[in-house]
Amino acid sequence: MFPTVWDHRQLDRCREAWAGDYTILFDGPADHDCDWDFDVVRYLDVATAEFGKGKGNGNRQIAGVTSSSDYPGATVAAALATRLGLSGSRPEAILRCSHKFYSRIVQRDAVPEATPPFWLIDPRFPDGGIAARGEAIEFPCYIKPVKGAFSVMARALATGDELREFLARPAVQEFSREYVAMFNALVAALSDFEINGSHFLAEGFLRGQQVTVEGYVFEGEVHTLGVVDSILHPGIPSFARFDYPSVLPEVTQARMRDLAARVIARLGLQNTMFNIEMIHEPAGDTVHIIEINPRLCGQFADLYRKVDGTSGYEIALALATGRRPDVQRGQGRFPWATSFPLRVFEPCEVVAAPDAERIAEVEARHPGVLVWSECEVGQRLDDFERFEDGYSARYAIVNLGADSRGALLDLRAEVESELGFAFRSIATHP
Repeated sequence: MFPTVWDHRQLDRCREAWAGDYTILFDGPADHDCDWDFDVVRYLDVATAEFGKGKGNGNRQIAGVTSSSDYPGATVAAALATRLGLSGSRPEAILRCSHKFYSRIVQRDAVPEATPPFWLIDPRFPDGGIAARGEAIEFPCYIKPVKGAFSVMARALATGDELREFLARPAVQEFSREYVAMFNALVAALSDFEINGSHFLAEGFLRGQQVTVEGYVFEGEVHTLGVVDSILHPGIPSFARFDYPSVLPEVTQARMRDLAARVIARLGLQNTMFNIEMIHEPAGDTVHIIEINPRLCGQFADLYRKVDGTSGYEIALALATGRRPDVQRGQGRFPWATSFPLRVFEPCEVVAAPDAERIAEVEARHPGVLVWSECEVGQRLDDFERFEDGYSARYAIVNLGADSRGALLDLRAEVESELGFAFRSIATHP
């Protein structure tokens, strides 16, 4: 449901592993084509009626429902599966993970040692409504929407004045009205939450090495798929690459796996994939949870296949149909794999970008390379605040495998050169 670009690319890459067992039907608008005012509740009601009658499947019942779309796919897929009596989590469990405020409450109960202090922020008030509740935020802090995507509208704040300035921005008010409209509709229809998605969360500032712990739940058992290291560009919170496997000490990774098992069990997920962003601070040897996403991470799916031999999509298909996943370890073609987001750090216009044929040529020349282009010639990459992390704009992603971590960097440079992206500074050439 709500297919992403990754769905098509990744499923095609591991086709030999699933084609004999599954027929896949893509339904709904594509994830990136789902506008803020899409009537998601009506879509769910119509899909329930039509799939119950065998829509698009020769009048046969579908065997499972899944989605790698964070918003609104994961929640809608869970709701449809529940209504049709299929494998998966209940929608309220997905919403509880996705709503960062309610997720933090569960985390604080299940794994208090891994939960930073947090405060609910209402953007309708200059100070977020904190003064009215008699609370005091500890600065510096990190603010983010209770329902966001990537790092959009997420910021480090040093003072109360910075908080008030941030909340007064037109982009923040627009985000609180429009972006979360579908989420608010799903919260109203599928949960008893009192707090909707038109809020932000201020949290204790966390420092250290960030990772993603991905795993799955099958029949109540929580399993870890892998730990992926998140590497930032120096001095700014923009992701430079994601490396698998992690180079953190095994004892630290074991703690992360234990935290994941405890909090996921408390959140009530069933036959579902998840990924948890965590951060390890070496000086104090602490581990904290940043956020929990109750879905497959489509971007990382082939990293596991490159190193271990099993794609995340193979696992997602098995879980959606109630099957125990067959997960290989250490059977992949490469000992190392990474995902490189390609970015610009100043407003630009795209003057050259590879077409599908060029991308296919580059991928064929380098085994294991998988490219996702997100831009086209003539496009402006200049709205860093509303669509990105505030510091950059992502224009492509390159996933690849190699025999060493150093070779990953060399291959990335070679592939990027062959793709031929080119940009013109908007400031220099209006």
